[in-house]
Amino acid sequence: MIHPTAIIGQDVEISESAGIGPFCVIGDHARIGDNTKLNASVQIDSHTTIGKNNTVFSFCCIGFPPQDVKYHGEPTETIIGNNNLIRENSTIHRGTKTGRGKTVLGSDNFLMAYSHIAHDCQVGDNNIFVNAATLGGHVTVGNHVYIGAYSGVHQFCRIGDHAFIGGYSVITQDALPFVKTVGNRARTYDINTMGLERMGFRPEAVTALKKAYRILLRRKLQLADALAEMRKEFPHINEVQYFADFIEHSERGICR
Repeated sequence: MIHPTAIIGQDVEISESAGIGPFCVIGDHARIGDNTKLNASVQIDSHTTIGKNNTVFSFCCIGFPPQDVKYHGEPTETIIGNNNLIRENSTIHRGTKTGRGKTVLGSDNFLMAYSHIAHDCQVGDNNIFVNAATLGGHVTVGNHVYIGAYSGVHQFCRIGDHAFIGGYSVITQDALPFVKTVGNRARTYDINTMGLERMGFRPEAVTALKKAYRILLRRKLQLADALAEMRKEFPHINEVQYFADFIEHSERGICR
């Protein structure tokens, strides 16, 4: 299952069911899980762990040193989960010693061509990165997030669960969960009602989120007062409680 033109480093573990295509290069101390397939000309750098059932297309570079002037070759990691589809020319860089020490991509994600995940990012599960979607360093992305084509996320920002980021957007603050965030510079455009309904959200949860959004942005309340009001009005709607918690823990502020 390893093409004879592939170059394999030292202390590399490759599952017997994995497939390594022609002209792939795998660095030292890498781990490739069951049924993971690397197409031709994929480069996996050292201290990278890739789980099961992933498919990586040609010319992807995974686990390479971070584009960070503070990085001087310290041993850091890249960790990728299961069932990810990573299309051509996508790049994922390892962590930094001054950051989290590792870059993590969860499971069941779809990275379209030319996507970029920078050092120390933490990306959850079931996300879609459309062509050339880009994360700066230290970005945190939740689950079931859609990031449109050619969008860029500034360092240290957070993207909440079920967020929808429109194409060509520039995200310089935290992007709210469940909300459509679009533009340069990005602003919000209400709850992503159609997307949530397609995901099977309860109608009462969608209605509560729309009301919580209006409390936050339409009533001109102080932030603390808005959070207190939405929590009081919807104490048993978990989605609203998460929405409020996400805002409360923001360090960069939120896109509005």
